[in-house]
Order: sequence, then C-alpha cells, then structure tokens
Amino acid sequence: MHYEAAEGLAKESLRKLQTERLKRTISTCMRSSFYGSRLGALNIRPEDFTSPDDIRKLPFTTKDDLRGNYPYGLLCQPMDQYVRLHASSGTTGTPTAIFYTQNDIDSWAGLVARCMYAVGLRKGDVFQNMSGYGLFTGGLGIHYGAERLGLLTVPAGAGNSKRQVKLLRDFNVSGIHIIPSYALHFANFLKQEGIDPKSLNWRIALIGAEPHTEEIRQRIQDLLGIKAYNSYGLTEMNGPGVAFECEKQAGMHLWEDAYIAEIIDPETGEWVKEGEVGELVMTTLCRDGMPLLRYRTRDLTRFIPGDCACGRTHRRIDRITGRADDMLIIKGCNIYPMQIEQALMSLPEVAQNYLIELFKEGEMDQLRIKVEIKDEYFVEDMRALTALQKKIASRLRDEVLVTPRVELVQHDSIPKSEGKAVRVVDLRDK
Repeated sequence: MHYEAAEGLAKESLRKLQTERLKRTISTCMRSSFYGSRLGALNIRPEDFTSPDDIRKLPFTTKDDLRGNYPYGLLCQPMDQYVRLHASSGTTGTPTAIFYTQNDIDSWAGLVARCMYAVGLRKGDVFQNMSGYGLFTGGLGIHYGAERLGLLTVPAGAGNSKRQVKLLRDFNVSGIHIIPSYALHFANFLKQEGIDPKSLNWRIALIGAEPHTEEIRQRIQDLLGIKAYNSYGLTEMNGPGVAFECEKQAGMHLWEDAYIAEIIDPETGEWVKEGEVGELVMTTLCRDGMPLLRYRTRDLTRFIPGDCACGRTHRRIDRITGRADDMLIIKGCNIYPMQIEQALMSLPEVAQNYLIELFKEGEMDQLRIKVEIKDEYFVEDMRALTALQKKIASRLRDEVLVTPRVELVQHDSIPKSEGKAVRVVDLRDK
C-alpha cells in the first residue's frame, strides 16, 4: 500500500506522464529571462519533446547560472505569486535563491509526506523535527510534509539536547528528523546522562542533509535503537523529498513523476551505463515558480538496477558517495572524504568525530586526520596508542592509497556544530 497511486505507476505510464510534464515545464521556463534567452537562441520548442529521453536536447543548468542570474533571473511568474524563498547558507559570494509559489509549497509537502509514509510513519504518530529552521530547507520542508501526513509535529529545531529529551519523553515521540552528525552527538549525550535509548518511544529516524556512509547509519541505529532511513534532497530541487528509502532500506526511490533524473559522466556530460556511478542531473516537473532544467547537482551516485520489493516503480538511487567538486588530490591520488569516513568508521576504536586537514610541507600537499578515540582505548600506554595510530594510518592507506598523518585525540574534543558537520579544513593557504 502506497501513499499515492503514482508511486506504483507502470513504467510506460510514468514515462508518458514525464513527457507531458516536461513539455509544460519547458513552456513555463521560457517565461524567465534566463531560459527565455537561452532556449530561444537554440530554437527549442516544447512540442519537439516526445519522450523523457529527449531531455538530452536541452543544455545543462549549473550553480553558476543560478548565481549569475541572482536574484530574479529564473523566475517564471509575477512577483505577487511567490510565497516563500529559501537560499544557500554560504556567507561569502553570491548565494543561490529558490522561490516558491503556493502550488510549489503544496507539491513539495505532498512529496515529503509520501517519503515519510514510505518509511512507516502514519497518522497518529508524533514526530519531532530536530533540524534547523530558516533559510535551510530541511526544517520547513520536513515540517510541512509531516503535517500533510497528519502527524502531530513538534518543531523542536536543532540543538539543546536536554530539551530534546524532555520533548521526546513528554509527548511519546515515535519519529524524528535529525542530521547524522547530531544523531551521533545525541547518542553520546544520552549515554552521559545515563538515559537508555530503549526507554524512549521512538522507532523511526529520518537522516540526511549531509553525506554519510552505511557504517554511520548502522552506528546511529545501534546507538539509538531505532531504524534510520536515508534521504536525499537539495534546495535547488525544493529541499528534502527528492528521494527517500522505503522500509526495505534498499536504495532511495527518486520520485519520477516530479523529477527527471539522469546520471552523467562529469567530464563528458554523456549518460553512463545503468548501475555506474556518475553525477546526478535533475529536472523539476511540478514546479511553477522557478523550474530548473538539467541541473547539475555535482552529487555522485548511481541508479540501482532492478525493482524494489516494496512495489514502487520509481527508480532508486544509491547513497551519495561524494561530490564531483569535493575531490581531494593528494600526491596524485584522487580522494573523497566519504572514503576516509568509511575506513574510520569500520574500526571499533574510533569514536564519532574526525577532522580532515589539508596542509603544505614545502611544496607538497599533505593530509592530516584528527581522529577521536573511544575512552576505553585512549590509554596512557604510549606503545598502545602508537600501535593504534599505525593501524588507523594503514587502514586509511589501503582505502585512499596515501598514508596520512593520523593524530589521535580524546573523545568529544573536536569542536562540533549544531549545523552540518565540518569535515574538511584547508590550511594550505594559511
């Protein structure tokens, strides 16, 4: 049983719907100064599109296009039709801003409600949103979806762990939304306070907003005693609700009635073979205010071949493995931060937090990783610590082909943020 019938549409019916909505989206886009000029110069007409595959006739849209046309160059409706905007959180340079009509907000809430239903939340559940509100889409996006589904919604916001516990207990919360780094921090807080996670009524956690490995998900589930479901979203595509796991936890269903997704080779721009990792490219199909065509997300993932046992027909994407633009090149080796996290979290001695530092030694770029160690392994025996340091460095070298400098630090000593975790610090120009 699905929240909406569209989740089980036959493949051909889904493709037909995508084609109809793509034509309408192109027509809407041409009202904006940006797309009107670009598509007009290419003599692109909506009626030329007879299949979702024809989307390759369109040029890509990039974050630079959004910044270069900030703030109003991609708007397709009169200003009095817009009811909200969200923007990127960057503090320097030109941000990206996304504008929403009331129809866009309603459509977005419906997609998020669909996601929440897919993981087992139902009317009558109490849901605590432990995510930041404001320009960040995660808080309000999840909040509106929870209310649409009929959940009693507690807008707790981020941080203040003591208050979070009180709310969880007082209102018998059964579902939460939390970013992975805070989930691990919260688990540590519960331990310090002597609170057994099993004493809480919760059973479901929605996690997202920052990349994380399967190992991190398993830690969250083990430490909190709940099921944690992976999600994918980005502000340019509304926010959360683009793709979500179902109860099978076998990949994230990307809602193809609302988006056309492609996976391309980041270098050539051509489609990769089914199942191969590449850059995710997204087109909105249900947005009136500021639709985007072939937006290059820079997120790396793959389509998971085959059908899901849940019966949903929309294709699934794998967890994000990194970004096309966050690759580190150290001593000629290409390294993604997620590779480092995966290696660290496979070691039982490692606690929840770490920090990757890039620095120069002479003319050479070097890699240093500060790693928090669990209290029981952070002992005064220097030989034991040195052996552990070598073990971690060796495990990392096996993964990234470079031997980093490993600095062991005490548990809970690396500064934490209530927002997205800072995992990489570049000290090369300091």
